[in-house]
Amino acid sequence: MSDLERRIDSRVDLNVPIRFRPITHPASEEQQGESANVSQRGVYMATSFPLTVGTQIELELRIPQELQGTATREVRCMARVIHIQADTFLDGRAGVGLRLER
Repeated sequence: MSDLERRIDSRVDLNVPIRFRPITHPASEEQQGESANVSQRGVYMATSFPLTVGTQIELELRIPQELQGTATREVRCMARVIHIQADTFLDGRAGVGLRLER
């Protein structure tokens, strides 16, 4: 089964800054990324911070008014890294698939 066939939720292209912190390392500083697309259950982002599959992170991003029909909203949630594609973006950042957990 292809990745496209396994997707349950439709994805929306969304390029907004993301702030995140791996929670498996409590002393970790806040890191930066940028979303490429989002769905109800996940986010695909670009980041130069080295992550590993299975890492749980706390993330924050802004959902613009155009996507939700109400004022722009800051969202904070927990997510887990489910896949990583090295050097996906032209600037050398990795593509990181996140599953939203709460």
